[in-house]
Amino acid sequence: MITMIDLEYIKSDIQNIAEAIVSVLNIDVTIVNRDLFRIAGTGIYVDKIGEKVDKYTAFKKSLTEQITILIDDPKSSDICRECYKNNVCVEFAEVCCPIICDGESHGVIGLIAFTKEQAQIIENNKSGLINFLCKMADLISNKLKAQIKTYELELEKKKLETLLNNMDKAVVSIDVDGKIDKYNSKFKELFNLKDNITGKDIFTELDFIKKPSINNFKKDKSCSFFYRRYGYDSKGIYNINKIVLKNELKGYVIDFIDKRDAIKNYNKMNKDYKIKLENIIGESMAIRNSKKEALMASKSTSTVLITGESGTGKELFARAIHNHSNRVDNPFIAVNCAAIPDNLLESELFGYEEGAFTGAKKGGKLGMFEIAHKGSIFLDEIGDMSLHLQSKLLRVLQEKELNKIGSKSNVLIDVRIIAATNKDLEKMVQNETFREDLYYRLNVIPIKLPSLRERKDDIPLIIKHMIREYSKKLDKNVIDIDTRVVDAMIEYRWPGNIRELQNIIEYSVNMSSSPIITMNVIPQKIKNTSIEELEVRSDKIIPLEELEKIEIIKALNKYKDYKRDKELTAKALGISRATLYRKIEKYNIIS
Repeated sequence: MITMIDLEYIKSDIQNIAEAIVSVLNIDVTIVNRDLFRIAGTGIYVDKIGEKVDKYTAFKKSLTEQITILIDDPKSSDICRECYKNNVCVEFAEVCCPIICDGESHGVIGLIAFTKEQAQIIENNKSGLINFLCKMADLISNKLKAQIKTYELELEKKKLETLLNNMDKAVVSIDVDGKIDKYNSKFKELFNLKDNITGKDIFTELDFIKKPSINNFKKDKSCSFFYRRYGYDSKGIYNINKIVLKNELKGYVIDFIDKRDAIKNYNKMNKDYKIKLENIIGESMAIRNSKKEALMASKSTSTVLITGESGTGKELFARAIHNHSNRVDNPFIAVNCAAIPDNLLESELFGYEEGAFTGAKKGGKLGMFEIAHKGSIFLDEIGDMSLHLQSKLLRVLQEKELNKIGSKSNVLIDVRIIAATNKDLEKMVQNETFREDLYYRLNVIPIKLPSLRERKDDIPLIIKHMIREYSKKLDKNVIDIDTRVVDAMIEYRWPGNIRELQNIIEYSVNMSSSPIITMNVIPQKIKNTSIEELEVRSDKIIPLEELEKIEIIKALNKYKDYKRDKELTAKALGISRATLYRKIEKYNIIS
């Protein structure tokens, strides 16, 4: 592990070592770190601690080359020649020994003679002094290693604490006797524990955990628990994991999750994007009326039934209604009743208790209605729901409570229901395939969305928006669409509505090699439906300026990879470069 631990962290120990050296040798000592700052010293160096040593010294060379250097005459030494104090140097001799830890230089011990007598001591004991200094450097290195190890352990501990405290689950570790060892903040919060509980008995603190159940706990098995939290009866599940070291049981780690926390986590992961009615594109009278009705519906708590052909944006409207309502900060849960098999839809919507049926999860399962509590649930394709589930849904609407599969009690819920269908529910009621009482419960606020055929004036606006979106998403330089293509799309009947138009535009942006979508890249089905009709019926004349803009863009795109692109473009168009630049600016063309 790479750390930034420096000798500065152990400078008090280093100062003691420096003083020990001078007491033995009677020669002053200074010690610098890897940045050449003095961190310890004796004699005249005591007042210089914190100062930086000149880089043109034996200290720098010893540090960078990791060698021990002995200088018996600093004034004449090549090493000291560049030092700014060379001419006024008061040193008679010095020995510099690097402090090396794990292959890296961390500092230098300097033994400095300021008298001839001290210099003579160094001269007479070169080998012994160097060996002694190297041992002192090793001593400092070992202390530094110990400090690094302590630092790393503290860092890992801090990381572990941060990790535990940021977990969504409450976690506690205990020894083999059930004594609490470590726990995260979520554990104390979940069980409303105020005091330090380290060393306390888990079986006393949490009476739903029994010692025999811990000893016999099987891997990958969860247990449910009931307890009282903030005055409410709560339910959750816990898992026990054994801690085994060298085949010997050392303790357990237990994690807990509360039902309410599970709901919060689900909502956090499935947070819907904040689509608003003003984000729904269209200015036609038909779509404006639908948006007006949706805005009024958002102010109410009554159920809403959105009808319309497939692809008209029913879920988009449902989300917008939720996001304009006072439930906006609570979950929006979308369920497609046609996409889930009937035998699974019941458990998805209403949930089930532990042991309700073969294969039921330990601890049971929350249903979508419980998850949507205080928010909205969108039941798409409601016309595909079976009569059996229709009766359960009716109970939820009437009683504001649900009965989970396998449960003997009911759960109170507060959920706003928005349903949608592309089927004729009135006809289904007549044919007795849809409950009449449920229909009237759902159809309190009906909103019928217009098909794309009924809002043809919106098609150009929607096309422009989609071109921008897909050009950005697909990293394409498509910026416009030929007016003849727009006319063709207006003539097309759009059985798939907005969803089909979205598909066509994405395809066209992918296939287009020029900045403008032209007739040659749109699908054949649109050409076949509209081209002859356009030739006969369309009396629309394209303005000359629009034609000129199209041709300029085509020419710019053709020569964009050439060195003299503007010159070649102007030549192809039969105009001067100055005129080309003027028209580019006039039509706001991004070249």
